[in-house]
Amino acid sequence: MRRAFTSTVLSAIETAIRRSEATHRGEIRFAVEGGLAWSDLRRGLTARQRAAKVFSDLGVWDTAGNTGVLIYVQWVDRRVEILADRGIAACVPQAEWNAVCHGLEQAFKAGRYAEGCTAAVDAVGQLLATHFPAGADNPDELPDRPVLL
Repeated sequence: MRRAFTSTVLSAIETAIRRSEATHRGEIRFAVEGGLAWSDLRRGLTARQRAAKVFSDLGVWDTAGNTGVLIYVQWVDRRVEILADRGIAACVPQAEWNAVCHGLEQAFKAGRYAEGCTAAVDAVGQLLATHFPAGADNPDELPDRPVLL
């Protein structure tokens, strides 16, 4: 995981998030996890369920406008999940998020990690800008730096 997500790649993702958040009122978090713990695997925990836990742990739900979005990558399985807070989920259909996930998974298969991640952030940003364009008060409530779990 750390060979694919070098400091250069993490910086590129952070820059993409910062650039994206200037165009909308949403908050994007990007998290990469090597894999699930053995106990989680035994319980049959899915990538989606783990993403929901990370969504909570990182406080993505805790924005003033309920406009947080988590891009979660489970590295071992190359699974990608996008979870949106209720303010966004009511406006953006799940099929839109699934398309972004699929694009990122395809980029991973091709070994295009930085390009795939920044393209996913840009795609999420475009969806957010459509429904939640930037306003006069556009606070930055969550860290932009991706997190490796």
